[in-house]
Amino acid sequence: MTAPAFQITVEPSGRQFSASSSETILAAAITAGVGLPYGCKDGACGSCKCKKLSGEVTHESHSDKALTPAELEADFILTCRATAHTDVVLESRQVTDAHAFPIKKMPVRVAAFEKLSHDVMRVQLQLPANTVFQYFAGQYIEFILRDGTRRAYSIATAPHVQETAPGIELHIRHMPGGVFTDHVFGAMKEKEILRAEGPFGSFFLREDSDKPMVFLASGTGFAPIQGLLTHMQHQGITRPVSLYWGGRRPEDLYQDAWVKQLAAAMPNLRYVPVVSDAQPTDNWTGRCGFVHQAVLDDFADLSGHEVYACGAPVMVDAARTSYTSQRALPEEAFFADAFTSAADK
Repeated sequence: MTAPAFQITVEPSGRQFSASSSETILAAAITAGVGLPYGCKDGACGSCKCKKLSGEVTHESHSDKALTPAELEADFILTCRATAHTDVVLESRQVTDAHAFPIKKMPVRVAAFEKLSHDVMRVQLQLPANTVFQYFAGQYIEFILRDGTRRAYSIATAPHVQETAPGIELHIRHMPGGVFTDHVFGAMKEKEILRAEGPFGSFFLREDSDKPMVFLASGTGFAPIQGLLTHMQHQGITRPVSLYWGGRRPEDLYQDAWVKQLAAAMPNLRYVPVVSDAQPTDNWTGRCGFVHQAVLDDFADLSGHEVYACGAPVMVDAARTSYTSQRALPEEAFFADAFTSAADK
């Protein structure tokens, strides 16, 4: 027996799609090519949170950080954990057009890997021959592990590279005790085959805007930012962009030299590295403290900007809250990809 289907309407765009009672609203939107915002698909990051204007849904388990009890009471939902039981009307101001690229499952081969720092590995993946893999700069892929669990990693390669040198670059941080990253930093070998699926995510440049931008990254949250910057340079996008990249120690800014070189070639790029726990032996003379705070210190008003934030959930949440409440950033101008791990779920 087929599960009943309900109509989901997204305001103010008026976009509509159907969702059955056996799938989440987000899964139905992805299938229908309706670009609702999302990140982890697992109830941990809060990127897919939106207001339910009418209708009945059931919520699966989720992190209270992603959706607080008070927000749940006020009819906010996580579309990645919500299943419709009636027709539903949602409010989301970050819906993108339906020309999303097809999501593909494919075997990928480890072409090369190298350490960028003591706990970050650059992994180069080779795609199957004759496979055209299309995505927006900033999106991510998921590895499907043998037990069916998944691990998500942002693509650091700009899309245009696929035309001349097909392949994907990832920046993987070692999480000791993590099944997948222990393997990457231990037994992984070149030519190994992994199963991957993508592209996923709503963290990509809104190219129909001419607003100046702030890119905010912590740790390996820089990976999709690298893709965005390379894409901007290739496309000749000259919108002003200020990149704030934070790490505990200077070595955590593992592509610092690359960014400085890019900034020399991109007059519209301003780069501000920020270190939160510099030691005397680091001889650090740059900005100190939390990276989201550096933006607050430098911008009195963000009302005319767009912010793209990527990294640890605590940083993304602090940035979203402070920029919208203290610097007049419109909520719909804050785009985020919170890097959640199993510990966040």
